[in-house]
Amino acid sequence: MSHISANDLKTKGISAIEFALSTSTEAVVQVRGKDKFVVMDLAHYHYLRECELDAALAQTRADLAAGRAVQESPQAHLARLDAM
Repeated sequence: MSHISANDLKTKGISAIEFALSTSTEAVVQVRGKDKFVVMDLAHYHYLRECELDAALAQTRADLAAGRAVQESPQAHLARLDAM
């Protein structure tokens, strides 16, 4: 993973990010010598977001299969919330 210092980002701007991303899919921005932010190409971000949503869907399906979820009408759901 590439690293960009905050000073490089300040002086070189977007070209520092483009250079860092030319060799890696992600780059870490360091502020005062500490890793602070991650920048990435938008397509890579969308890929990671899709992976996150797929994992959430798999977990939801597993919860449904294991009986850890309640399936009910909206009215029954609201009544159950009122009773809490």
